[in-house]
Amino acid sequence: MPNGQQSRHIVVNRKGYARLDMIGKGGSSRVYRCLDHNNEIFAIKRVTLDKTDAETLQNYKNEIGLLKRLAGNARIIRLIDSEVKGGPNGKQGHLFLVMEYGEIDLARLLSEQQKEPMNMAWIAYYWQQMLQAVQIVHDEKIVHSDLKPANFVLVKGQLKLIDFGIANAIANDTTNIQRDHQIGTLNYMSPEAIELPEGTRRLKVGRASDVWSLGCILYQMVYGRPPFQHLSTMYHKMKAIPDASYEIEYPEYARRVRRDVIETMKSCLMRSPKQRAVIPDLLEDEWLVMGREPGPPTPPTIGDMLGEDETVINPHYMAQLLQHGMKLGAVGEQMDEDVLLREASRLVQELKALYTSTAH
Repeated sequence: MPNGQQSRHIVVNRKGYARLDMIGKGGSSRVYRCLDHNNEIFAIKRVTLDKTDAETLQNYKNEIGLLKRLAGNARIIRLIDSEVKGGPNGKQGHLFLVMEYGEIDLARLLSEQQKEPMNMAWIAYYWQQMLQAVQIVHDEKIVHSDLKPANFVLVKGQLKLIDFGIANAIANDTTNIQRDHQIGTLNYMSPEAIELPEGTRRLKVGRASDVWSLGCILYQMVYGRPPFQHLSTMYHKMKAIPDASYEIEYPEYARRVRRDVIETMKSCLMRSPKQRAVIPDLLEDEWLVMGREPGPPTPPTIGDMLGEDETVINPHYMAQLLQHGMKLGAVGEQMDEDVLLREASRLVQELKALYTSTAH
């Protein structure tokens, strides 16, 4: 098979996929949009392992293990298959991850949404789903540590968390982990991920760091940019993010932002990790009801569908009405049309009251 033709196909565990296009890349990895033999679309991440150090390789194994543990969870991207293929002459070769395909990531979704007037129901809907996704990871004692809009994708309208390439287990079930290198994307990076403690280059990054990053994303959803994006250089951003004297602005009137939403952003963007909100509390914010999907409508009762002069009648009551009419006829009582209608209306109201009382 010619090389060019072969490169258009990816085989994972003997299952073939037609490669359509590349949808993402970073370092040694590439992500392709692919079709299987049923014409279903998947995302396949291919990682080149020949220059991969032991720590990075372990992180990929962590990613596979985490995705397998979280299989079936609605807020986490689903891993379909994975395989490590050795290269020629004993080289390490490639790792392949087959995952469900996200139609659009949150970064692109935000850039499109911000052309429209601010929609708080839209913000609440996706903010709630982001919180749910990160809480699931935290429950697994994992800190993502690189949360940004591109880490969330829409799959059939539902937001899902992707990319655990640098996710690590929280050491000894504590809220902190140690890092040997600076991590994260600067516009969403927490103060503790930037600050270097005296005499050491190891970084403490815990669950609260993910909350800061989420707060930056919420700020972007509301104001159209992350809180430090306007600072012109990386140096200015790295100086301002940990600096408690640098005040983050929360304009109320620029886009008619609700006060309770501003309070949520402030609670996420506290410089001290210990003072930051925790996700279970954020999920209880009252303004989130705007983003909840309505349940199925309650079907109307028979009583709801009846008019004011209508009621339900069963054979028992019909027999009583017939007996009443026959008694009136037996005594020869004559009624004109108006009297008959009034009597009929009275009987209908009596039956209606009786039906209502027994229905409840």
